[in-house]
Amino acid sequence: MRNHFWQTKSLLEMNEAEWEALCDGCGKCCYRKYIQGHGKRQKLYYTRIACDLLDVKTGKCGNYPERFKLETDCTKLTKKNLPDFHWLPQTCAYRLIYEGKPLPHWHPLISGDPNSVKNAGILIADGVHEKDVIDWFEFVIDAC
Repeated sequence: MRNHFWQTKSLLEMNEAEWEALCDGCGKCCYRKYIQGHGKRQKLYYTRIACDLLDVKTGKCGNYPERFKLETDCTKLTKKNLPDFHWLPQTCAYRLIYEGKPLPHWHPLISGDPNSVKNAGILIADGVHEKDVIDWFEFVIDAC
């Protein structure tokens, strides 16, 4: 991979390795979201409820290669479906690049440190696994 490839290539031009490298590893996309209402009254809520495969301390998937087989609602983010992922967090590198914005200073591609996301406090605090939750509303952290 070329240094700073995300500054010279569009998302569509990136190869698979570059596409995967864009992920900062925050794991926020692996937390459950709740949508309430319909149409203009629709509201998206983020929660602290993590997919059971997510390591909530590191933000990494516990079985990344098999995730689609093990979690039926796990969805692969691709170049083609990225516009449909309007729910991605505002810090997500895919969303930032798609919107023409720079990567944050804590992104591992900028910092050179694989622990920079955790050190910057970007991981969701006090995440819980879905199997341990009865009432989702107790775990809502933000509305979009």
